[in-house]
Amino acid sequence: MDTTSSPDPNDPIVTDPDKYHVVLENDRVRVLEYRDDPGARTRPHRHPDSVMCTLSTFDRRLHFEGGTRDVHLETGHVGWLPAQVHAGENTGTSPTHVLFVELKDSTSTPSTSPDAAPA
Repeated sequence: MDTTSSPDPNDPIVTDPDKYHVVLENDRVRVLEYRDDPGARTRPHRHPDSVMCTLSTFDRRLHFEGGTRDVHLETGHVGWLPAQVHAGENTGTSPTHVLFVELKDSTSTPSTSPDAAPA
């Protein structure tokens, strides 16, 4: 990783360093761990194409330029997350705990549509 370049201001580890942590990174993937508590919110940030693995059951409201989408995800859900820009908030009563496996060779343009949210 080139540490001499400026970090992307839309990278979630820059926008919300108290919630996102890099747990593994190499030339092909970056794995982020995300944790928050009920009522917590994130700033707008981007994700490349990713695989999301939920480690807790939670409720979230995702905010996109094109609207919002409420999601309920159970522990153990594994799903594809297309490249996107969003902000989120924990609207439930339990903490959120998720792993994102971000693909570094993704050429997808980030979506700003609520349809890009995890189902």
